[in-house]
Order: sequence, then C-alpha cells, then structure tokens
Amino acid sequence: MLTRKKVAMILAEFLGTALLTLAVLAVSKSTIGIPYFVAIAAGLVVATVTLTLGAVSGAHLNPLVTIGLWTVRRIKILPAIVYLAAQFLGGIAAYWLFTYFVGQTWSNTHSSFEARVLVAEAVGAFIFSLGWAATVFQKLEGGRAAATVGMSLMLGVLVSAAGAGGIVNPAVALGAQSWVWGTFVLGPILGGIIGFNLYSLLFAPAASLVERPVKAVTPARKK
Repeated sequence: MLTRKKVAMILAEFLGTALLTLAVLAVSKSTIGIPYFVAIAAGLVVATVTLTLGAVSGAHLNPLVTIGLWTVRRIKILPAIVYLAAQFLGGIAAYWLFTYFVGQTWSNTHSSFEARVLVAEAVGAFIFSLGWAATVFQKLEGGRAAATVGMSLMLGVLVSAAGAGGIVNPAVALGAQSWVWGTFVLGPILGGIIGFNLYSLLFAPAASLVERPVKAVTPARKK
C-alpha cells in the first residue's frame, strides 16, 4: 500500500535525480562545459538535495548508491528496485525537459565499449562511494553529510573525467545520452559495490556494523 511517506520517498528520488541530470546537462552543453565545472555543479546539486530531501528518502540519486547500500544490507531489495526505477525515470524526464528548453535533441554520444572509460567510471564511483559510506557508517548528519557526499562526488567526477568518463551515475548517463552498458553502467556499479563493501569491512566503526536499513540522511538535531 502506498502511504504518503512512501510516495514522498519515491518522488524525492525522482526529483533529486532529475535535478542532478538537468544540472549536468545544462553545464556540459554550455560554453563552460569542461569537467571541472560539471563536477562542481554535480557536487553542489547533490549537497543541496541531501540537505533538502535527505530526511525524506536518503537522497541516493544514483543507482550505484542504491545498489551499494543493498550489498552492505542497508536497504531491502524491494525499496531498492523502486528507487532504481525512480532514478532512471528522473534521468529521462530531465533529458526531455532540457531538450524542450533548448529546442534540440541528441543521439547517444557513446556507442562502443572502451576499457579506459570503464576503469575511469569505476574509479570515480569508488571515490564517491567511500564518501557516501562514511556518511552511513559514521552516522554523519545535516551539513556534514551533505558536504561529504557532495565533495566526494565532485572529486569522483574529476578523476573519472581524466579517463574520458566523468558521469559516475548510470541514471545521469541515461539522461545525458551516454548509455553504454559496459562503461557508464557497469563501471559505476562495480566501483560503488567495491567502495561500500571495502569501507564496511575495513574502515567502518565496529558499532555501526549492525544490520539495519538506512532510512534517510537526517538533518542535525536541535539541542
């Protein structure tokens, strides 16, 4: 049964991913569309959405985050599937909204597998997932969580861009017309799984390893 809370969680993932994709498209298709500015835009959007909607859905906004959290048993399979659907739909919606704004459409800009892109996306996702895992296992809240997630994504995108990647999000790749299973989908997911599980095994505080779903990135509590 769909309750108000569940609808809000799904809509938060849809809107957050759509906003992230829209920002990436707006910067990458502009005259300043270099990886540095794309990374800054992506990091700022993720930090902002984490602050505004993190308490609702957790602000995953990225299939690699949802799948990574599932592999460390912090989200159940059914909610994970729903989140993934909302994220991909958000990416598609952002593409059509952006093409309406600019009056132009694009075909898929990448069509073949490149090992370099796969590795670049995996490394970028690994960096990003370490930051995300830190917010979960160290129980970071509010501004600290937003800053950690946003800056780790910024760094991950910059590193990934050096190897001709620079997306680090399969849902954004779908919206940016860069959908290739072997690179912009498989790469981020592999990097995310490795990052979340490595952090869980080696870096997470022992007290945080009790299995429980991550409901949301909550704002800082008032004293």
